[in-house]
Amino acid sequence: MSIYNFTAALPNGETVGMETWRGRVLLIVNTASQCGFTPQYAGLEALFREHRDAGLTVLGFPCNQFGAQELGSDAQIGAFCEKNYSVTFPIFSKVEVKGPGAHPLFRYLCHARPGILGTESIKWNFTKFLIDRNGEPVSRHAPRTRPEALEGHIKNLL
Repeated sequence: MSIYNFTAALPNGETVGMETWRGRVLLIVNTASQCGFTPQYAGLEALFREHRDAGLTVLGFPCNQFGAQELGSDAQIGAFCEKNYSVTFPIFSKVEVKGPGAHPLFRYLCHARPGILGTESIKWNFTKFLIDRNGEPVSRHAPRTRPEALEGHIKNLL
């Protein structure tokens, strides 16, 4: 099992397989537009621009499960990210990342890389999962972990 077994919807309704990014290092993040961590979009975009040619892709998954901080439509979310943070990495359609309605990709990631004290649940927006070139989750990082703090880990995988 790897992330390549999963698909997700883009804002335009198209379903895309994670297979699309086979052979790339991925940073998968659950995001929100009205969160105290929202400025991390700038750091995520900086990492993406700096390392995309070497094989990094950032994938953003908006989620409204934490403090109702992602109320907009998929189109509004995309426009917000582009206008405020010049985001060019893929942003997917809004998903749930915990509970019975959790997207299968996030159920897999949380099981493969549990959080503190072994908890599989995501606790807040901007939880980050680093995936190697073989589609295997290698690490999980808390919302407080700034994207730039992951650069060394990313370089090691590239």
